[in-house]
Amino acid sequence: MASIRKRKGKWQAQVRRLGFAPEIRTFVTKVDAQEWARTIETKIDRRELEPDRRILDETTLRDVITRYRDEIVPAKKGGEVEVIVLNAFLRHSICRKRLSHLGAQDFASYRDERLRVVSAATLKRQLNPVRSALNIARKEWGLPLRTNPLSEFGLGAQDNKRERRLRKGELDRLVLAARKTRNPLIVPIVLFALETGMRRGEILAMQWDHINLEKRSVVILESKNGHSRTIPLTPRAIEILQGLNGRTGRVFPVAANALRLSWVRLMERASIEDLHFHDLRHEAISRFFEMGLTVPEVASISGHRDVRMLMRYAHADVSRLSARIAMAMQP
Repeated sequence: MASIRKRKGKWQAQVRRLGFAPEIRTFVTKVDAQEWARTIETKIDRRELEPDRRILDETTLRDVITRYRDEIVPAKKGGEVEVIVLNAFLRHSICRKRLSHLGAQDFASYRDERLRVVSAATLKRQLNPVRSALNIARKEWGLPLRTNPLSEFGLGAQDNKRERRLRKGELDRLVLAARKTRNPLIVPIVLFALETGMRRGEILAMQWDHINLEKRSVVILESKNGHSRTIPLTPRAIEILQGLNGRTGRVFPVAANALRLSWVRLMERASIEDLHFHDLRHEAISRFFEMGLTVPEVASISGHRDVRMLMRYAHADVSRLSARIAMAMQP
């Protein structure tokens, strides 16, 4: 905020903004002082003035990431995963860099180093929360960064659209291996995911109060896109729920990280390669289409509001398509 005051017969204008050095000038008229103050504020808003380097000298990237992790992430969906990603990032030496000396070249070096270990698509996902932290630091916390250094270079990530579905015999191997785990909820979680197409976070957050066994439905109060939806439950999904103990609280009281670690061990025990838990959602949605459900019907179950995104999940079994085409062509 600018302050205008009369001093020794003249008008003094002061513009103070966090992250920028104070601007002070004296004018003969109040109108001139107000006009100048508005001009300075506009230049600050447009980042046209040099920032106060002292603040950037005193702040490290670690300070920004830590504050973002502790203040912003807890209110976000998937926060547990983001905390793990940010904690790993905080261990890297780039986080010791002061913001006054942090530039796109630093992240370019970090990118080249990480791409020797992970794919471009994975690195892009891991850097998304870092980019968000720097944006919030600029726009909401008043740190005078001219630009977000992560917006100044590319990762070259290709579209990593997955088409992975369960192959013949994999479900049996998966269930057999899951029955040998210590946690008795792993098998019902896996089977319930295949019956409903629900996301992992939605399954783990589901409460018994959200389920109506008479109407054979479950309400997902808040999904990834922020919208609620009610989805039908198949007879097999009802059977899975009826086989569980307890009727209050969470249906599947398992921590997200515990399920993630269990899945990794499960893949090793079942000797299954390149199958993600999210691929169960892909499998379920593809099965819905194979059952003959329409796009709007599947979208109401999956929660997709963009048909293009929904169709990325829809990969019908080629052998089944061939059989249906052959039947349709019979005289």
